[in-house]
Parts: sequence; structure tokens; C-alpha cells
Amino acid sequence: MTDVAVPPPAPTTQTRARAEVAVAGVRVAPPVRRQAGAGPSDDGHVRLDGRGAALPLDPSSPFEVVDGRLLRDGDDVGLEVEAVDRPRFYDLATADGVPYEQLARLHGTDVLASTVIQTCIRYGEDDRCRFCAIESSLRAGATTRVKTPPQLAEVAEAAVRLDGVRQVVLTTGTTATPDRGARYLARCVAAIRRAVPGLPVQVQCEPPDDLAVLSELSMVGATSIGIHVESLDDEVRRRWMPGKAHVPLDDYWRAWDAAVRTFGRNQVSTYLLVGLGEDPDELVAGASELVARGVYPFVVPFRPLVGTLAADHPAPDPAVLAEVTERVAAVLRAAGMRGADQGAGCAACGACSVLSTAGG
Repeated sequence: MTDVAVPPPAPTTQTRARAEVAVAGVRVAPPVRRQAGAGPSDDGHVRLDGRGAALPLDPSSPFEVVDGRLLRDGDDVGLEVEAVDRPRFYDLATADGVPYEQLARLHGTDVLASTVIQTCIRYGEDDRCRFCAIESSLRAGATTRVKTPPQLAEVAEAAVRLDGVRQVVLTTGTTATPDRGARYLARCVAAIRRAVPGLPVQVQCEPPDDLAVLSELSMVGATSIGIHVESLDDEVRRRWMPGKAHVPLDDYWRAWDAAVRTFGRNQVSTYLLVGLGEDPDELVAGASELVARGVYPFVVPFRPLVGTLAADHPAPDPAVLAEVTERVAAVLRAAGMRGADQGAGCAACGACSVLSTAGG
């Protein structure tokens, strides 16, 4: 890992407030919310000072929304809040009766997101990522096991036409095949791009054994890719992601480098979670090396999620989240990389992170 010294800037008032609400959440659920799923979130979607934000829902939070303002214990923290309306495509269903809402969800303000395969080979008790609830939503009947390419194309066309969706994110549970599910993602991307030409699509998967599949994803129209490691600390990986920890970090670096060659600089991203026990300086150093290789480190707070193995684990200190976010944002600005410049994906949306508030 490159030894990078990044002086910790003092987080701005806005970044501190955004970090606090990212951790503590809000008391009242907005119309659009996401429960369980493949990622570390259980949240409501709003516009916070004009930016999409995914905020945890917690009745014990000191934050509430009153008359379009975010209040902490009754005091205005200086952030405007606007609810994201329930999308109209949620009211539709496929010809065989599957509700669109079970096939894809609105994230942030204008992102259509779907987990195309809602099972994972790493979901056994001893292998499961401790923050993941990918199969919980399936057992609850909130989604379907496999979304077919025609179904996703149908939903995408409706979401663009009815609700102004501007990008798509497709993720998958890891499959037992050497491509780790990437080739099925390619089929889904191709179908969506045929239905809505020009609609940006990000795909997300583990590093495939055969890196040639990355070119296949690009050829069918994937705009960008997320290859998510969550932590660059092997001890943290073994503790929090025991199944994924069997994939060596060297495999991730090879996949990231190949993806940058295929999709371009700043069109490849990875999650880095704050709050898993990784040293903040090491996290920033790892993020800096990712940036140097053209990969966007999407820094996100760990969030305790019902239905996961870490439901009772404490959320990170907001002050640590704010400081780490400011430091990584400074590295990104120096490199000329912004999440908003990605064609599609979590970094382009930015709702689950504080990076966009900090200028990253």
C-alpha cells in the first residue's frame, strides 16, 4: 500500500451535520424507503440541500424534519430537506403479475436499482458478510429470486418514462460460476440498453476469475462498474466478510486495474466502510492508493441493519466519519475525480455517502 500522508482538514459545519445525520438517521420515514437488501443500509430517501441522501430511519434519532428543515433536538442545523415522491412505476406490474417494486427500487432521487440474483453463495452462517441482508428481503417476499432481462428492461423503460430515472445500478449476489454472476449482469444490461438506448448502467460484482468478462460488460453497454471490497484490512475482512475474505486482495487490485483499462479512470469504484474497526489513517491511505489507480473509493458509514449478523453493532463515531470523509474528498479533488462525473452508480448517486457534501 502506498504511504500517503494526508493532513486531516477540519470538517466543515455542513460535513459534520451531514455525517451526524448519516449515522443517527431521522425519526420519521419519508415516502420512499429501502429495507434490507444486499448493502449496508435500511433507509429513507430525501433531497438534503438539493442532493440525494439515504438516511437511516431511527425513532430514537435526535433529528427530525419540520417544514422542510432538518432539526437536531429542535435546533435548525442549516440543511433543507425535501421528500422524494413515491415513484409512479411502483404502481405497475408485469403481464404475469409481478409488481415492478419487487423487481427494482428507486434509490436517491433518480436511480433505478436492482439485485438481479437475490441469493449468494456466501450467505451461509460462517461465510456471510455481517452487514448483508440480501436473502432476508427475499424470504420476506419483498423481491424475487431472479430478475429476468426482459423484466428489468420493462421496468427501466417505465421508470424513465414515468419518473425521470437517469441511471441504473445492477448488483448481484455472488454465484458459484467463475464469472461470479457478471455474465448474467451482461444479459440484463443488454436488455435494458435495447429498451432505453443511452441509459447509463453501472454493474456490481466480485472480481471474476476471467477478467475478460469485464470487456463483455463494457461491450453490451455497461457504463461503469463497482467491485466492492468494503475494507483493505485483511483482519477486518476476515472478521466482517469471512466468505469474501477468501478472495485475496491481490485479486481485487488486478480486477480494479483491468476495469480501469476497460471502463476508464473514475468509472470504477469500490465501497470502503467506516466503522468496521479499520484504523482511519490506514483507510485514508488505502483510499489514496485506489484514487492513484483511477478507482473511486466510495466511503460510506457502516449502518446496523435488522436481519444481519451485525444488527447490534454500534454505528461509527460521526466525528470519525466526517474526518475520514473530508480527507478522502481532498485526495479526490486533488486528482480531479468526482463521484458526479461517473456515468452511473453509487458514487454518481452519492446518497449513501457524505463525500458529495465534502466536495468529493
